[in-house]
Amino acid sequence: MSLETVVILAAGEGTRMKSSTPKVLHSIAGRSLVGHVLSAVSALSPKQVRVVVGAGREQVEAHLSEVAPHVTTVFQEKRGGTGHATQLALDGLKASGTILVLAGDTPMLTGSSLTQLLTEHHAGGFTASVLTAEHPDPTGYGRIIRADDDSLLRIVEERDADEIQRDILEVNSGVYAFDAVKLASAIGKLKNDNSQGELYLTDVIEILRNEGGKIAAVLIDDFIEILGVNDRVQLAESAALLRDRINEDLMRDGVTIVDPLSTWVDATATVASDVVLMPGTAISGKSTVATGAVIGPRTTLVDCTVGTGARVIESRCTEAIIGDGANVGPFTFLRPGTKLLPNSKVGAYVEMKNATLGEGSKVPHLSYVGDAVIGEGSNIGAATIFVNYDGVEKHYTVVGDHVRIGSDSMLVAPVTIGDGAYTAAGSVITEDVPPGAIGVGRAKQRNVIGWVLRKRAGSKSAEAAMRHSNDEQKG
Repeated sequence: MSLETVVILAAGEGTRMKSSTPKVLHSIAGRSLVGHVLSAVSALSPKQVRVVVGAGREQVEAHLSEVAPHVTTVFQEKRGGTGHATQLALDGLKASGTILVLAGDTPMLTGSSLTQLLTEHHAGGFTASVLTAEHPDPTGYGRIIRADDDSLLRIVEERDADEIQRDILEVNSGVYAFDAVKLASAIGKLKNDNSQGELYLTDVIEILRNEGGKIAAVLIDDFIEILGVNDRVQLAESAALLRDRINEDLMRDGVTIVDPLSTWVDATATVASDVVLMPGTAISGKSTVATGAVIGPRTTLVDCTVGTGARVIESRCTEAIIGDGANVGPFTFLRPGTKLLPNSKVGAYVEMKNATLGEGSKVPHLSYVGDAVIGEGSNIGAATIFVNYDGVEKHYTVVGDHVRIGSDSMLVAPVTIGDGAYTAAGSVITEDVPPGAIGVGRAKQRNVIGWVLRKRAGSKSAEAAMRHSNDEQKG
């Protein structure tokens, strides 16, 4: 089944979004609205894709060059309706084969429904075919008017429909398959004699029929696929519907999702079977989670790689690699460039950035590790800080294998702690510690006897100290 050309109409103002961001660039489930449409279209392997842009042209073109550099953009300077936008897209195009036309704000469309449309279009030898669905509340949609033989007679926009026509539940999806040569001929015959003074692509259907063309209405089962997004309410509704679809697919593929309503997985993420997603989990971007991992509760992964059997609990991780069997959390913040090797552990209230933690090594709690490499089997004591920034430049710390960093240590980079070395608790380490040595970087303790009684007379501390002093005198 070959498809010559796809035309995506993405020039609308989107005024009801009340946003400086063009409507088709608003994102749900890891993709922009137009990105979801492009993803559905990719299943058809078209020879070329043309996107008609208008409002926010620069932003839309920049986005398309990033996510779909193969597409050609066509600028619609003055919005004149879907018919006018299609005219512009066809300008200079050598018409041949089949042309698919659809809107850029329908993120629920699937490649399988588009394939159904094209399959029936080609099998029946139709001049044009329209994807339709029965909507329980058809308000706002063009109504499908069928002929006595059940073929498509015409499409009536709601604003131009009479009362009887408005009661029809079958509606236009805005997705069309055309014989390219016939479309190129008919598109120039459109007139703007309607309430909006625009050129409607829907009117092409009636033109083609009057010229003897065979027209089909291809009804799909799920009306949700044709839902468009025109405001923030519909954006949220579509996001929830996509969440449900993605979660259902994952669960059928062997993923345990404890609370699907609070679990959000982007369409761009990959989750293997036998993964457990706990409540409040969000897996975003191009994250991948390998089999046997447990994610959550209340955890966000953004562009992360999680290995087999790893556990990430109540944490936020961005552009991090979490190795097989590693443990993260709770309340951990992994920033870009973090790499946890297998069976390592990053515990409560730890932040890591641009750092590698070796196999079996641990940063159990209350520490900051930045710009560092830690070898295997090492332990970083509580409240350790890798002092990596001098106010101008970042510096690197190297911690060897089987090192023990004492609690409340400050490792002032650049510094190297050799294999098997220790640092004493409370040390500020400013020089390299040789392998097998212990680094001690703290001042000698001095006790000033009687300071509280002299400097804090009358305080609770002074009263307690006085009681102790009296007890010693009695003894």
